[in-house]
Amino acid sequence: MACAFCYLLTFITGILFLVIAPYNQSARVRFHAWQAILFGAAWFIFSIGLSVLFGILPYMGMMYLMLRSLLGLAMFAFWLFLMYKAYQGEHFEIPVIGPFARQQAKY
Repeated sequence: MACAFCYLLTFITGILFLVIAPYNQSARVRFHAWQAILFGAAWFIFSIGLSVLFGILPYMGMMYLMLRSLLGLAMFAFWLFLMYKAYQGEHFEIPVIGPFARQQAKY
């Protein structure tokens, strides 16, 4: 259950589970905490990059809203998927983020 809670508020809960004593001793919880932090950071950076890109390009307002909505929905669905996999006890690694999280967690 702690692994799924790592993804709840990405940055905040990930950092909390890395700091709180009984949970930070489990390599599995540390992995999910690191992956949640990195997933949240990637989501944030991607959102800002998309906003900057469409802020620079004129006359793209409606396309920006559609693309932002679709990508937001996809990221939300992926976030739920990550929480579900962690809750089921399955080890799922995000392709680029997962290996770095595994290395940091020493999992």
